[in-house]
Amino acid sequence: MPQPFIAPKLPVSPPAALQAAAGAHLHGCPVHDLRTKLRQAGLRPTRQRVALGWLLFAKGNRHITAEKLYEEATGARVAISLATVYNTLHQFTEAGLLREIAVDGSKTYFDTNLSNHHHFLVEDTNALVDIPGSHIEVSALPEAPAGMEIDRVDVIIRLRRK
Repeated sequence: MPQPFIAPKLPVSPPAALQAAAGAHLHGCPVHDLRTKLRQAGLRPTRQRVALGWLLFAKGNRHITAEKLYEEATGARVAISLATVYNTLHQFTEAGLLREIAVDGSKTYFDTNLSNHHHFLVEDTNALVDIPGSHIEVSALPEAPAGMEIDRVDVIIRLRRK
C-alpha cells in the first residue's frame, strides 16, 4: 500500500513564482508558503492540493499534462486518482495559478509560467518551449463579438526536425 505523501522540508528558498504570489507573508518553509499561495488564490490547502502544488511549483516554470503529473505523483507515493489530478489542475487554472494550453484539442498542457509568452511545440516529442511575449508581435486582431472581449492570444509555433 502506498505511503501518504509528506512534502519534504528542504533548506532551500521557495521558487520565485511562489515568493511573488505570497508576497510579504513568506516564512521560508516551501510547504507553508505553498499553503499561503493556495489560500491567497481562494483554495483550501488540502493534502492533495499541497502535494500536487509541490510537484508543480517546486521545479520552477514548466509545462505538464495531467497524465505526467499523475505519473510524478504516483512515483512520489501520493495516493491520488487521475480524476483528482485533472480536477486540481482545473481548480488551479481557475484560481489563476496555472495557464491551460490546448494543443490540437486533444492534448492539454498546464503552464506554471503566468507571464505573457507564447510557445514552440516540438512535434516529435510534444514538448512545449517558451517564447518570450516580446519576441512575437500580434496585430490586426478581429473585433470581439458583442458582449465579449479578447482575454489573451496564445501563439503556438510547431517545429519539426530537419
